[in-house]
Amino acid sequence: MSDPFRRPTMTSAVFYRDPAAALDWLEKAFGFERSMVITDQEGRIVHSEMKFGDGLLMIGGEYAEHTASPSSANGKNTQIVHVHLSRDLDAHCARARAAGAVVTREPEDQFYGDRVYAARDLEGHEWSFGQTVRPVSREEAEQASGLKIDGWV
Repeated sequence: MSDPFRRPTMTSAVFYRDPAAALDWLEKAFGFERSMVITDQEGRIVHSEMKFGDGLLMIGGEYAEHTASPSSANGKNTQIVHVHLSRDLDAHCARARAAGAVVTREPEDQFYGDRVYAARDLEGHEWSFGQTVRPVSREEAEQASGLKIDGWV
């Protein structure tokens, strides 16, 4: 039986104090698209999903003691969600900044061939966005970085 939702092998769930506001903001700032929103009898979001390209992100509220937005945890993050863009990284950064994202790393070319920027969202979650701008071999990356790299495909 095929998956009617076409979910990827791996996805992430991100918790917000106000998941409804997060859905609006993530659409405006990062261009994510709602693909599912489940609400209870009072209209509160109990589960939601957003897509971007072939990726999936679950957005939820702080439903238990072990789930928290960075805004409820003194701004701390335990993960950074990375999104790979196919084009227009600098325009994406400008869009996010215009929507209120705090850009924590300006767009910059990296030794491994990607251009990357990082931003903090409305509740303090860290996000990074990258776009491949040139092919780089493992040897080139090692030489440029001074690092030893295993597992480069």
